[in-house]
Amino acid sequence: MSITHDELPLIDLAPYSRGTEEARDRHLALVPHTAVPGRTARAPRPATTGGLRLTRRGRVLLTVLALLVVTALMVVFGSGTAATSDAAEITGTTTITVQPGQTLWSIAGEANPGGDVRDTMDDIVQLNSLVKGETLQMGTQLALPVYAD
Repeated sequence: MSITHDELPLIDLAPYSRGTEEARDRHLALVPHTAVPGRTARAPRPATTGGLRLTRRGRVLLTVLALLVVTALMVVFGSGTAATSDAAEITGTTTITVQPGQTLWSIAGEANPGGDVRDTMDDIVQLNSLVKGETLQMGTQLALPVYAD
């Protein structure tokens, strides 16, 4: 068995290592372009003009931010009222002074004789920012809802 050794031509790269554009072009002319096995050739990308290009992560971030803004607007400007099946509607308010022996139950019964006393009590508590279960003091001014029949 014999081993053969072919001599390769020697190329002097000293003139090409000066860093000049001419030397670079000569060097690149000496290096052939070879395809990598298993890869297909790609078309060169067009030069970008410097515009904004979003990545997938950027698009997801923008979508999440848009949803947060829409949710915040819905919370701020959303409707605070709800439809009910109550027959009577509050049309205004009147003010009374609590007399000795009056309770919230008796005041609610007098304010809305045809309605549910518990609902009327809740309306009075909410209208006056009262604490449920708190005893009314004599002489306290209460705002009472006026119900339309």
